[in-house]
Amino acid sequence: MKNIIYITVFCLILGCSKDEPKVPSSATLIFPLENSECTIGQNVNQTTRIVTFEWEASNNTDSYKLNVKNLETDISQIISTNETFVDLPIEKGTPFSWSITSENSSVEEVANSPVWQFYNAGSQRTYAPFPTEIIAPKSGGTVFKDGNNNILLEWAGADVDSDIVEYEIYLSTENPPQSLVTTTPENIEEYRAGVASGVIYYWSVVALDNEGNTSNSGVYSFKVN
Repeated sequence: MKNIIYITVFCLILGCSKDEPKVPSSATLIFPLENSECTIGQNVNQTTRIVTFEWEASNNTDSYKLNVKNLETDISQIISTNETFVDLPIEKGTPFSWSITSENSSVEEVANSPVWQFYNAGSQRTYAPFPTEIIAPKSGGTVFKDGNNNILLEWAGADVDSDIVEYEIYLSTENPPQSLVTTTPENIEEYRAGVASGVIYYWSVVALDNEGNTSNSGVYSFKVN
C-alpha cells in the first residue's frame, strides 16, 4: 500500500502523463539572400534557372512548406517537403519573394518565417525596386486620427541596386487612388496625411530609382474612426 502511495506522489511531482505536442518554431532562411540578385543555380534555358532554396531546420517540425511568389504576376508556387532545401525552376530577370511555413502533424499551429525578396538574375543590367512593403495602416484595418486630423502612413522599400531616389504616395477615396499627395526622398518612409472620420481611403506607394525604373506596392485600404 505504501509503495502505491509513493508511486502516486512521485508521479504527481515529476509528471507521469505523456508530454503535450509542441508548437513548431519558425525556420531561419539561408538562400537566396534577402534583397539580393541571385546568380547561382542551374541554367535550364535562356528564360529559366533552377534555384536551390535553403533554410535551417526548425524545432518541433516534421514538414515544411516553401512558398515562392512571382512578384510580377502575384502567382505562388507552394512545395511541401521534409527536407531543408528545394530545387525549383523559376523565371530569370524576375523578382520573387519566398518564405517557409514549419508544421508539426501533432498540432494545428504552424510557424511562419520572415518573407525575403530577391531577383533571379537575367540579362538586364539594372533592376526595378522591389514592390514597396506597406507597414501601416494594415489593409482593411481601422485607424484613429490624431488631434490634427492626421494619420501616419509607413512603408519600406528595397532595391538590389540600392539606387531608389524617391517615393510617390497616392491617397484618395477612389480605388485605385489617383491623387498624388506627396513625394519623399529615399530615406523618408513615412508621411502624415490629413483624413476625415468615417471614410475609407485607398493608398499605394510607387518607388522610383536612378535609372527611371519603378515599382508599385499595390493598393491598400483603411477606414478612419
